[in-house]
Amino acid sequence: MPAPSTQIVNVRVLLFASYADRLGLESVRVALPLLATVGDALDHVRTLPGGDQIPPRPLCAVNLVHAGLETRLAEGDEIALLPPLAGG
Repeated sequence: MPAPSTQIVNVRVLLFASYADRLGLESVRVALPLLATVGDALDHVRTLPGGDQIPPRPLCAVNLVHAGLETRLAEGDEIALLPPLAGG
C-alpha cells in the first residue's frame, strides 16, 4: 500500500441555523493531522469565537452520511453540523 502523500487532511465544516448564527460563519476550512476524527474537527471549531456554544455531541454528517465523533476523516471531506430543530 503506498504511503500517504501528506500528513494533513483538509476538511470543510458546514454550519447551519443557530450554529452559523453563533459563529457568524456558514463554513470553515480546517487542516487536521492524518487520522483525525469528526471530534477533532469539532474541537477546532470550538476554539473559534462562539464555538463554545456547540454541544458536546451535536448531530453530524460527513459527506451527507450520519457520522459519530469517532468517524475518521479523509482529504476533502465535508462535515455538516446540524443543530436541533423545533417545529410544529
